[in-house]
Amino acid sequence: MANFFSNLFGRNNDPKSIISFDIIDSIYAHLYHEQNSLEFRMKGIRDSVLVNLYTFPTSLDHEEGKAEIEKAGFKNAYEVLNELYKKIDIGVLTDEVIEQNLEYDFIHIQFYSEPSAEMKKYFNRVLNNFIIFFCCTNSLEVNDFKILYSSSHFIDYIKGILETESLDVNKPKNETQEIGIKDFKKVLQAICQYLNIEIPENIELPSSENLIEIEDVKVETFEEFIRLVSRGNIEEKDLKKQSKKLLKNFKKESKEYHEIVENHWSFFESIDCWNSDWKFDPEDAEYFISELIGEDLNFEYPEETYSHDLFPYIQSALKKRNLELMTYDTHGDNYLFFVANKNDVGRILELSELTKIEINQL
Repeated sequence: MANFFSNLFGRNNDPKSIISFDIIDSIYAHLYHEQNSLEFRMKGIRDSVLVNLYTFPTSLDHEEGKAEIEKAGFKNAYEVLNELYKKIDIGVLTDEVIEQNLEYDFIHIQFYSEPSAEMKKYFNRVLNNFIIFFCCTNSLEVNDFKILYSSSHFIDYIKGILETESLDVNKPKNETQEIGIKDFKKVLQAICQYLNIEIPENIELPSSENLIEIEDVKVETFEEFIRLVSRGNIEEKDLKKQSKKLLKNFKKESKEYHEIVENHWSFFESIDCWNSDWKFDPEDAEYFISELIGEDLNFEYPEETYSHDLFPYIQSALKKRNLELMTYDTHGDNYLFFVANKNDVGRILELSELTKIEINQL
């Protein structure tokens, strides 16, 4: 079993919160004794959730890891660990302890969340990195943990982990952290469900669902998707035809990616949508969105405001009609806009995950 160092602060073991030592320790036990890496999909989170158990210094004992450590200005992995411990108020390792070549485990959980209002201008989703270190609080035994957080991609792992910051799950510093923490609770619940870890009855679950039970994708799935993204403005005959086409498209192999995307485009061209360059002016937005919703849409905006900077003003005007502007992710320098009923947005995003037709909020 790995060794951990102590701190003098209060324990993270709120008996009602799923972000507690008992839950984290149960997950750690599985990672340590059964498998040190997990990758799975869950409801409400785009793309896969990654869970890894790493160890200082063992996990960095390779050429790339050593090069990253040296590049960051450190002699060894223990010096990096001490820098991280300083961030989260865990006592640093002395030279005498380092000489014992002990191992220190930590858990790295990665998943994507929806971006904050500010981040939506630049990103369709935000990566969350939750780095969990164990420690002792007023005890000689491990009974606590501390969390480091980052929303950056760890291209250089040492650089990435050194740029993390201490996270207080009860006091997020910004909206990105707030969204990440909210989703982190669901992710912990999903990990427990995935690993069949029993969650104590006194813990307040973030979701009443089984987050691992993913729906089967069938023709009815696409029928629901089409009804929602078209707001019901499609003939039943066309609905059935398009649903069958999209299901057939869904079953294609990934190597047929370009044909899959072309078929998605073909579908959206069959319903009311606006294919726009990334750069558009307010007049274009008012005209085309008015066409989409079948009534005049006018919205106020500051002078010299264009393109994605208009989204908050467009959405504010649509919200009064219980509508929201969304887009198919073209992975290019353009948008494929459509208007959805605001009450359907959550379900559209769920179906987007299921059908692999990438839809983004704006």
